[in-house]
Amino acid sequence: MTGTLLSFGHGYTARVLSRALAPQGWRIIGTSRNPDQLGAIRASGAEPLLWPGEEPLLDGVTHLLISTAPDAAGDPVLAALGEQIAARAAQFRWVGYLSTTAVYGDHGGAWVDETTPLSPLAARGRWRVMAEQQWQAIPGLPVHIFRLAGIYGPGRGPFSKLGKGGIRRIIKSGQVFSRIHVEDIAQVLAASMARPNPGSVYNVCDDEPVPPQDVIAYAAELQGLPLPPAVDFDKADLTPMARSFYSENKRVRNDRIKGELGVQLKYPNYRVGLEALQAESGD
Repeated sequence: MTGTLLSFGHGYTARVLSRALAPQGWRIIGTSRNPDQLGAIRASGAEPLLWPGEEPLLDGVTHLLISTAPDAAGDPVLAALGEQIAARAAQFRWVGYLSTTAVYGDHGGAWVDETTPLSPLAARGRWRVMAEQQWQAIPGLPVHIFRLAGIYGPGRGPFSKLGKGGIRRIIKSGQVFSRIHVEDIAQVLAASMARPNPGSVYNVCDDEPVPPQDVIAYAAELQGLPLPPAVDFDKADLTPMARSFYSENKRVRNDRIKGELGVQLKYPNYRVGLEALQAESGD
């Protein structure tokens, strides 16, 4: 299966997907609002498009991927192109919207799945809920929602933070986070594109939610670095954004990507993922 994918906000995750799809014969058009990113988009196998700015042409597009972040006004793609997309709903074979597990809010460390009621605490979670609903409300559009956990991979994650120095292990009793390697996001998206099921919602995370300090400690161990100092959450000097992440504590289930899409995670936990990144770095 091939087609033409128009990818809005063609950043870190979408570029990994396009590097997998382009060799199969896909035509991929990737947008960015930053002219400095157009070369990286081209290098991922996609045709770069400066947007907002140049007008995206929907003729011949079979698949849409939306990675752009919403704001208080909702989804920026729909704000600009919603009428055109709605008028062409039957044209698309698959539409993927990248959301976040922040839509579930805080559950005190309990497990959540795709049927859990949405109760976001932070503004970014509330905006994602609104954007999800905006896309789902378009009649006949084959929308698939992907709620992503914390993303890591080459150039993004604890290794890059350790390299910058000054990293700490923030300790908050009982706190866990779910995470996902960027290559596993790409394989989930590709599997869904191969087996569309309009209206579906998928949690995209690995098998093992863990305290964030465990990930940092293991990364330091792999690199032969001293264990970063521990700092109590209540005493940590965190930005409001960083502190808000700790207000939501939950374990996210990923059974649906396995059962419905047949996905076998390449990196089922952070240890496997970090070991692979260490091996790839050649250190």
